[in-house]
Order: sequence, then structure tokens, then C-alpha cells
Amino acid sequence: MNTEATLERYLRALLSGDRNQCRTVIEETLQTGMTAHQVYMDIIWPIMAEIDRLYREDRINSAQEAFASRINRTIVNQLQNKLPRRTAKSKKVAVVTEVSEQAELGGQMMNDLFESDGWDARFLGGTVNNDDILTFIHSYGPDVLLLYGFNGKDAPAIRELIDTIRGVNAFPEMRIMLSGGIFSRAEGLWEEIGADLYAETAAEAVNIAQLPQDRLPQPKRMIKQRYQANNTQSMPREAVLS
Repeated sequence: MNTEATLERYLRALLSGDRNQCRTVIEETLQTGMTAHQVYMDIIWPIMAEIDRLYREDRINSAQEAFASRINRTIVNQLQNKLPRRTAKSKKVAVVTEVSEQAELGGQMMNDLFESDGWDARFLGGTVNNDDILTFIHSYGPDVLLLYGFNGKDAPAIRELIDTIRGVNAFPEMRIMLSGGIFSRAEGLWEEIGADLYAETAAEAVNIAQLPQDRLPQPKRMIKQRYQANNTQSMPREAVLS
């Protein structure tokens, strides 16, 4: 199968709002033998990133961005039941996103792939605040808290959430992972803001989340380290706005 040609066909159909043609492209792709997991990562994920780029560069309008995200989510909903189901791992992940359709699509795909890999996953989406998140993780006890798709204006709230989690030390074994949004565009910001992990894609998130500590990339600067040094000064403003 010519993946590049498929991506071009699918993108054209998305930007024109042609949901039937989008379905046709995906159905034809599955008929070639490509798995649902491959469609997630080789078709939907790169197209989602391309839609985001085109919108930020003002090359498509808000209507195109909106119906592209909605069509993609419809396709993902249909593909979800086709994903494999691996043996349960006794691991939990909670996924929280920025409040936008594009971010919730990415978060849903992350949640789906974790479930496929055997994790117990909960998708909170973008409508919860920091207090809601803290209450939920206290009752659910996830191994990983995954925050996806947040932008520069959201960075102070993300930093506050991480500071609070580190400060109360109620979840010492829980890893905090960042992905998407400003953290994909500003190199090293995930480290500066105090997260444990960063993933570029949904598949990478699943792989990194289960690595042992000694195989993980080590953040250079952690909020918990600043606490140990009794240094609670704010993160540099330029790091948030980059």
C-alpha cells in the first residue's frame, strides 16, 4: 500500500468535510491488511498532527479544523473495537487533555492504545480542573497520569498541578507524562515544568510508560528536586512562552 497516497486522499477528504470518503479510505486501507493499530499510528495520528500544524499556520480555517477533528474522532470510535486486547497488566493510566476537540481526539487515541496494551485506562478528557484531577487520582491510584495537548496558556496550571502532587507527596510512585501541545513544540519544557516522562506519539507513550526506571531518559531539572533544595521559585517565564 502507498501510505503517502493514502494520507493525501484522507487529508483531502477531511478538509472537504467528506465523511463518507474518509470512511472509504479507511475501509480500503484495512482491506489491504493494515491493522487498526497501524491505522491509528500511520494514518490518523500523522493526519491529526498535520491538521494542527495547518491550523496554527492559518492555512485552514476553524471550520475545517473542527470538522476534521470530528470526522477523525468518528473514525477512531469505529476502529477502537478492532484493536487487539493484550493480557491485563495490573497497571492504571489516567488521561487528561486540554479542552478542545483536537486534544481530546489525541487523548482518546492514547487511552485506546493503553487499553489495547492491557492497561486499565480512564479518559477524563478536557473538562476537569486541577481539583477534580487530584480527587480522581486519589481514589483511582493510577501508575501514570498522562496530560495531553496543553498549550502555553495552560502551562502555569500544569506546573501548579505537578507542584501540588509533588508537594503533598501522596502519590510517590505515580509517573506524570506530558505529550502534545506546547510540550511537542518547546524542547525540554516537559523537563522544566517537572514531569517524569514525555512521549511524542500515542504508541511511544505506551512503550515509555512501562520502561523500568533505569531505562528512562532522566529529566535534567525536576520540581521535586527544587523542593528538596527548598527552592520554590517560579519557572522562568520564557520557558512557558517559548
